[in-house]
Amino acid sequence: MKKIAVFTLPALIFLFLGIFSGFSRTEGKQPTQDVTSTKPSEQKVLYAELTPQEFRERIAAAPIAYLPLGTLEWHGEHLPLGSDGLQSYGFFIRLAREAGGIVLPMLFLGPDRRVEVDGRELYGMDTLGENRPEGKRYKNQQLAGSAYWVPEETFMTIIEATLKQLKRAGFKIVVAHGHGPSTGFFNKNKDRWKEKFGLETFSCWGGPQGMGIQVDHAAMNETSLVMALRPELVRMDRLPEDPNSWPVGISGKDPRTLASAGLGEEILKLQTERMAKILSQELAKIDK
Repeated sequence: MKKIAVFTLPALIFLFLGIFSGFSRTEGKQPTQDVTSTKPSEQKVLYAELTPQEFRERIAAAPIAYLPLGTLEWHGEHLPLGSDGLQSYGFFIRLAREAGGIVLPMLFLGPDRRVEVDGRELYGMDTLGENRPEGKRYKNQQLAGSAYWVPEETFMTIIEATLKQLKRAGFKIVVAHGHGPSTGFFNKNKDRWKEKFGLETFSCWGGPQGMGIQVDHAAMNETSLVMALRPELVRMDRLPEDPNSWPVGISGKDPRTLASAGLGEEILKLQTERMAKILSQELAKIDK
């Protein structure tokens, strides 16, 4: 008969702490970043990770808050469900390191088209399949993983509560971008935010055609951005090989032939430079 090892409670606690501390020193610990580093790639810009002193330093240098407007939404079989937030979050980290400011955690709730069919709620890309051009149609259906919809009234409450707190914390500019309907809603209420909170607000739409941030749905543009920002999450092998078989729930140019990490990097570089210039000009107005 094999002997079974028996541990006392203190020994088990010691063993657990040893394993846990070893993990925290290696895989579970992120590289230390310096909030004041002259190297952009080493700057700490995530709100949730800043200490109070680091927060004071960054907001004094540039009182800009970046709000990623995400969803948990079908983005084809090849992209992660959180693609909207992952793209804007990753872009904002780059932009904050270039232009200054602080990146908030991403939202995952947002407004969108909504219909009810046979007692079931369909929203966003669930509802568009039967209205697609010939060759790209699919049955309207609940696409796997989509779990984000809120009515505009609820989204208004979420955004206004966020803006109120950002104003209180000392921010003067808020840049919000991500999920199309969320971004459109944010833009539509710019004058309201200015009057109610005294905040200047921006989204990131603009630039050459096809070279914007999130200007299609899981097609060439978004796929390229995710390839550049989070390549380990992209599974192009999950898309149909037959070029005549259009992937379900994708709107835009064919990602199978046109998307690439190189294109994604080109878009990110162009848009980082464009938005940094806009924000620099806005900060100059505030300083005056």
